[in-house]
Amino acid sequence: MIRDRLCREYLEEIDRLERSIVELEEQINELKMQLRLKVDEANSLAIENASLRHKLELMERRERTLLDLLRSLKVPLVLIDEERFEDAEVDLGPDSKE
Repeated sequence: MIRDRLCREYLEEIDRLERSIVELEEQINELKMQLRLKVDEANSLAIENASLRHKLELMERRERTLLDLLRSLKVPLVLIDEERFEDAEVDLGPDSKE
């Protein structure tokens, strides 16, 4: 009787542990999938970043080349440093003589 009861308790505990293991394995698989998605997202962002940096470098080179060409042609230029340029209010309406 005691032996049967002990065996039943051990079997129940084994069953409970097996269910816990299955749940943990499912959680591990879910976390692996999430990790793969995050790694894919990070790789995609890194590729996009590299592409945008390359495009920016090309645009800066084109700008320098264009400015050099305009200077060599002695075209009058007004260059504005956008980072230091402050917004100013300009009245573009017709002048009134009041």
